[in-house]
Amino acid sequence: MATQERKPLLLDFEKPLAELANRIEQIRKLAEENGVDVTSQIHQLEARATQLREEIFSSLSPTQRLQVARHPRRPSTLDYVQAITDEWIELHGDRCGSDDPALVGGLARLGNQPVVILGHQKGRDTKDNIARNFGMASPGGYRKALRLMEHANKFGMPIITFIDTPGALPTVIAEQQGQGEAIAYNLRQMFSYDVPIICTVIGEGGSGGALGIGIGDRVMMFEHAVYTVATPEACAAILWKDAAKAPQATSALKIISHDLKNLGIIDQILTEPIGGAHSNPLQAAKTLKGALQENLEVLNNLTSQERKELRYQRFRKMGVFTEAAH
Repeated sequence: MATQERKPLLLDFEKPLAELANRIEQIRKLAEENGVDVTSQIHQLEARATQLREEIFSSLSPTQRLQVARHPRRPSTLDYVQAITDEWIELHGDRCGSDDPALVGGLARLGNQPVVILGHQKGRDTKDNIARNFGMASPGGYRKALRLMEHANKFGMPIITFIDTPGALPTVIAEQQGQGEAIAYNLRQMFSYDVPIICTVIGEGGSGGALGIGIGDRVMMFEHAVYTVATPEACAAILWKDAAKAPQATSALKIISHDLKNLGIIDQILTEPIGGAHSNPLQAAKTLKGALQENLEVLNNLTSQERKELRYQRFRKMGVFTEAAH
């Protein structure tokens, strides 16, 4: 049975592109009905559409980038795993009675390199998002991640993490089960591992929920992803008691890739297809795979002590400033 092509989910700033696409389609239909050759006109309009898309996506505001990072069809951890690995075995459970669907992980082969991959997993629709807690991991999720990372360290396999969460699960039960302790323990342990660790923000990196799997020798980030200490909505509610001021908070927080690269929070920006990763997931996956393999090649040539020192120093340098005399 033939499957229907899904209609694109348009963001507000993409409406001019949709209008131009509709215009091209209308001209094409009229030409077919009247037997008129409009090939050159169509080519001109398509070139204009490409140019307009480049202009729009090369000058997105922080708020617009946040919209792209949260796009419902943006590739998820499991999408990238399927696209970049030759083998994949998902592992479940934290061995303490929990198997959090908001954080997935397992054994994989990246080229010729056996690795352990883990990351946050959002849903594709409302039902799936509810099942996966919108990618907000519980303490059991971080303990599952810890179990998989311990396994990787024991057997000498590099650790690859994909970050895509608005934050850790913010419920009373999660706090009762030790949410803060689970994340803090992961931070400590990730600094101690002998194997290479590469972390990539693939969508929305929020708060301690992102940091719980975010300590690495290399931290990469997709061009239109965001990485922040708190969601702009939470920040606005805290500072101004008004969530409507989220756009103001988005700009002030410096959450976009270029700002974070300048601040030394991330090491590398991964270019996205024009229109965002969701517009061409396979191209985004190819970019990700290439960057992972290049960084692994460098990290594999370092000793475990050199990697741990590198990891330690990259985080120690964050937030360092000098005060100029008046």
